Amino acid sequence: MAPESKDGYVHIERAHHIATISFFHPQSNSLPAALLQQLAFSIEEEGENIDSHVIILRSAGEKVFCAGASFTELLAIETEEQGVAFFSGFARVINAMRTCPKLIIARIQGKCVGGGVGLAAAADYAIAVEGAQVKLSELAVGIGPFVVGPAVERKMGTSAFTQLAIDAAMWRPADWARRKGLYAELHNDMAGMDDSITRLATSLAASNPQAMQELKKVFWKGTEDWDTLLPERAAISGRLVLSSYTKAFIKKFKEQQS
Repeated sequence: MAPESKDGYVHIERAHHIATISFFHPQSNSLPAALLQQLAFSIEEEGENIDSHVIILRSAGEKVFCAGASFTELLAIETEEQGVAFFSGFARVINAMRTCPKLIIARIQGKCVGGGVGLAAAADYAIAVEGAQVKLSELAVGIGPFVVGPAVERKMGTSAFTQLAIDAAMWRPADWARRKGLYAELHNDMAGMDDSITRLATSLAASNPQAMQELKKVFWKGTEDWDTLLPERAAISGRLVLSSYTKAFIKKFKEQQS
């Protein structure tokens, strides 16, 4: 595992045809632009690595899988171009997960917020632990889950996506997320979750890579327009993040955290 740093990291470990991509950020595993770029690149890299048959996506720590966008960077955005560039980072990560020819298992060891829900939804198989609550907080921030929305809606259905998007302040329990299809499995503790991830990853690592690649194409059929759709959605968020409402919300939130 890579050492912790104030800027966070994305790290890849490879063993027995399993590639484990880990990310960390000291602010609840939030994702600034640099980490989004590294994460997308790592997924793309492992997609092309013939020695990697399956990918595990995980984050460091225990309480939070991913807090979504970095509020520090959101507050620093001053132009629409900067906003579009930032949210395009999430679009690239989700599209990288979608087009990666390897099956991706997400290890959800804690809460998912905003873009974190998008990562869980873009995984091919998410295994979580009790306590891995979910929330799409974007509307409360003054924007909306535009970029991650297609992935969440595809995985959970329009009704569940609508509930998450509208009631942006409410945490939904992990069992709700499992029943709605976001999580394929839900375990009582971390040990049970990790045992199941190891079992599945080991089984897939021994499977035919070509068969899994073809199967993934079937899973994601109908999403070919996401190459243009997600950047278009990023443009909406990039414009809204400049609103006085969003600036005031983030500033107040950061003051409460300090």
